[in-house]
Amino acid sequence: MKIKFIVLVAFLTSVTTFSQKKWDLKKCVDEALAKNISIQQNRLRLELAKKDVEITKGNFLPSLNANTGGNLNFGTGFDPVSQNRINTTFFGGSVNLSSGITVFNGYRNTNTYKQAQLGVETSMLDLKKIENDISLFVVNGYLNILFAKENLNAARVQYKISKKQIEAAQSRFNAGVIPKGDLLNTQATAATNLQTVITQENALDLALLNLAQLLQVSVDDFDVSPIDVGTPSANLFYENSSTVYDKSLQTMPEIARAKIAIESADLSIEISKASFLPSVTASAALSTNYGFNLKLPEGFSNTVLSNQLSDNLGYGVGFNVSIPIFNRFQTKNRVAQSVINKEISETRLESEKLSLKQTIEQSFLDVRTALKTYEAAKISLEAQKEAFKNGQQRYNFGAMTQFDFDQVRTRLVNAEAALIRSKYDYVFKTKVLQFYAGELILE
Repeated sequence: MKIKFIVLVAFLTSVTTFSQKKWDLKKCVDEALAKNISIQQNRLRLELAKKDVEITKGNFLPSLNANTGGNLNFGTGFDPVSQNRINTTFFGGSVNLSSGITVFNGYRNTNTYKQAQLGVETSMLDLKKIENDISLFVVNGYLNILFAKENLNAARVQYKISKKQIEAAQSRFNAGVIPKGDLLNTQATAATNLQTVITQENALDLALLNLAQLLQVSVDDFDVSPIDVGTPSANLFYENSSTVYDKSLQTMPEIARAKIAIESADLSIEISKASFLPSVTASAALSTNYGFNLKLPEGFSNTVLSNQLSDNLGYGVGFNVSIPIFNRFQTKNRVAQSVINKEISETRLESEKLSLKQTIEQSFLDVRTALKTYEAAKISLEAQKEAFKNGQQRYNFGAMTQFDFDQVRTRLVNAEAALIRSKYDYVFKTKVLQFYAGELILE
């Protein structure tokens, strides 16, 4: 019966593990991009920008308006039979159809349309910028989980070693080889290692929670797939920061956005200059009217409505030319303002380039420093492993006290933790540099 119970537990555990689908990095990024509220807001702004294009496109089309109205008048009127003025009631109305089109307005409509199109590109770049930021947040959170898992595994290994050493110390104490103090020290070390395991479990839970909240999914049963980061290469991906910077100028949305702002400023100048030029509009109109005397004498009748509409039909066409002569220097100053705004946009582009260059230089230095730290951590770990192996042999032969042996073990644990930390620090900073170069691939 006991065997059947164990088999059942193992089966249920395997089913649970199989049903718990782990999230890979690409799925995490896609989920964050789909649910992030800031991204949704920027997508809506993009739709607004597209509507602006449609609105400005409509400026090239003619307008068409129809209107009608009527009046009911009470009072005296002329009687065609008796030739006397009599009390009467008259209803009359009109129907009008008019159209107008801008023939020329200094290319204002054309430049406004082009500017609206640039607005769409700007909104797309704003969306790309925030998508990039969210993607980096997800990559960082993902690597934090893997980092926490490795720390937890290392802590569990140390705790397992500590438990075995308690057994060995208990045997040696029973044999009278070591005093009770050494046994107690061994037990204390194991308790400390257990506390470390609990701390690392909490760190892993927190890392999972942070990423789950970023993805806006439930943290229950949430987990990520492992990534084989392997042993980071000792060679840098790029020779220098200038290589990354040159590539980033072609890929970073903030640079493209600043360039588009200059193009838009040029169009604003042209739109302002349009007020110096004459404008030409054309129009056409069609109108008719009708009327009914509601108190006609006997023997008289009102003309049929359709006949009145056709008999009173009139139409006409026209054009208007407006030539600006003097408007209190308003146009001149608006043009000057547009020129200044362009200069501001140009300095903003230079500022974006400078900020990007400084960020990449710092990132390149961070990668180089992280690599040196990782290489030093590897050397330190190898040395601590040898020291631990030697210390364990001396401890087993009674040539080293429990306290000194615990010191050797502590240095080994610290060296392992330093290697794990430096490895993931180097991996993440390398991915940041790849991101700026436009070569970050999420798998």
